[in-house]
Amino acid sequence: MTVLAVSQEQLNRQFEYMTEVRRLLTERFGGEAPKAFSHTYGCQGNVADGERINGLLEQMGYEFTDRPDEADFILFNTCAVREHAEERVYGNVGRLKEFKKTNPNLIIALCGCMVQQEHVAKRLKSHFPYVDLVFGTHVQYRLPELLYRLLTEGGRVFDITEDDDDIAEGLRVRHNHPFKAFLPISYGCNNFCTFCVVPHVRGRERSRKYEDILADARALAASGYKEIMLLGQNVNSYGKDFGEEELFPKLLKDINDIPGDFLIRFMTSHPRDCSHALLDTMAACEKVEHHLHLPVQSGNSEVLHRMNRHYDREKYLETIAYARKKMPDLAITSDIIVGFPGETHEQFLDTISLIREVGYSALYTFIYSPRVGTPGASMPDPVTATEKQQWFEELQFAQEQVAAERSAGMKGKTCRVLTEYRNKAGRLCGRNPENTMVEFEGPDELIGTFVDVKITEPLTWILKGELAERV
Repeated sequence: MTVLAVSQEQLNRQFEYMTEVRRLLTERFGGEAPKAFSHTYGCQGNVADGERINGLLEQMGYEFTDRPDEADFILFNTCAVREHAEERVYGNVGRLKEFKKTNPNLIIALCGCMVQQEHVAKRLKSHFPYVDLVFGTHVQYRLPELLYRLLTEGGRVFDITEDDDDIAEGLRVRHNHPFKAFLPISYGCNNFCTFCVVPHVRGRERSRKYEDILADARALAASGYKEIMLLGQNVNSYGKDFGEEELFPKLLKDINDIPGDFLIRFMTSHPRDCSHALLDTMAACEKVEHHLHLPVQSGNSEVLHRMNRHYDREKYLETIAYARKKMPDLAITSDIIVGFPGETHEQFLDTISLIREVGYSALYTFIYSPRVGTPGASMPDPVTATEKQQWFEELQFAQEQVAAERSAGMKGKTCRVLTEYRNKAGRLCGRNPENTMVEFEGPDELIGTFVDVKITEPLTWILKGELAERV
C-alpha cells in the first residue's frame, strides 16, 4: 500500500517553524496571545480543512475570536464550486480594508479552493494589496513556514503550488463541535465531471492510510464523540489509488466495530461506485446511519453523459432499488443542477420525474454556474437565466411535495435523535437516522446525548415531537 504523504522530516520542519512563529508573536504582542478569526465557506471538506488550519494556528499561540474587528489574524477558507460563493468572498475581503487601517499588526489571509485557481490569485494580488497571505489547498500543512516568511521577510506571501504529495498526518485538529467530528479519508477527485472545478483545485484522488484513519476514529470514539462523519469527494473509491477495490465497505465495518456509543455518517457517495458491497455493509452495521447522500445531478441520461457522470438514469435507479431492498427505512438525499449547458425543458422534466420516483427526503439544488477551466464553461448554453430560474422554482415545488408526503408518514413513529442544540424558540434540536431535523422539549443536559423522540407534528423540512417514555 503506497500512500502519498508528507515525510516526517518535512513535518518536523513545520514544527520548528511553529516554535519560531510563537516566539515572534510573543515579541510582537508583548506576551499577550494574539487573536485569530477564521471563517470557512463551502462543503464539509472545507470545514475539515479549516479545523486542521485552526489547529496549526492554536499551536502557534493564537487564541480565537468570533469578532473580526478584534482579530490580529483573519483567515477566509474559500470555496470555488459556484460563482456566487466566490463573489461573496471578494465582497467580504473588501470590507477588511478598514480593519487593516485600525490595526497595523493585522494579518489578512485567504486559503482554499478558490485561491488555488491562478486567475483568482492574480486578482487578489493586483486588486487587494492589503491581503498578506494566500495559500492553496496543497500547502495547508505548511502554514507555519508561510507565516514565518511573512513575519520575517515582510511583503506578501502567495503559494498555490500544486503538489499531490500533501497528506500530512499527526497534526493537531481543533474541532468546531464538542461531540460531532469530521474525519477525512481521502482528498481530491478523479472523476472530472464537466461542470466541476474540484479536481482542478484539489488535485487527483489521494487516499489516507487505512491504519491512520482507524487510529483517528478510535481516538474520537474514546474522547466521547457521538457522530463521526467520514469525508471524501468520493468515499466509495477510497483505496483505489493504491490498488485496493471495495476497501470503503471494509473501513465502515472496522469503524463500526470500535467500542462506544456513536453513529457513523459519510459524504459524498458517487453513484458510479456505489456498490452492492457498500449497501450490504450499511445494512449490516448498527452504527452506520441509514442515510445515503447520492448526488444524481440530473434525471436525464443524455445530460448525465454530457456531465461525464459515468452512469445513466437506469443504473442510478437500479442502485436505489437495491439500497431500498436492503434498507427499507433508508433516507436518500441528492444534489441537482438545473440548467446545465444544452439541457432542454423536456430533459429537465426527466429530473422532476426522477425526484418523484426516488422520493428524496431532501435535495441540494443549484442553478448551473460555469467554472473557469471546466469543459462545461465552453459548451453552448442557449437557455436564459430567467428560464433557468423558472425551472429551479418548479424543481423546488416538486421536492416540497415529495418531502411533505414523506414527512407525513413519520407521524406517530419514534426515532433515535442525537441532541445537538437549543434553537431560538427554546426547543432542543437534533437529527434522526434519516438526517432530518427533529425539535422537542427537554432539559439542557440532554445536549450531546441520544434520546428517543415520538413524532407528533411532521412538517415539510422538520419534525416536531416529544420525548418518548422509556420502558
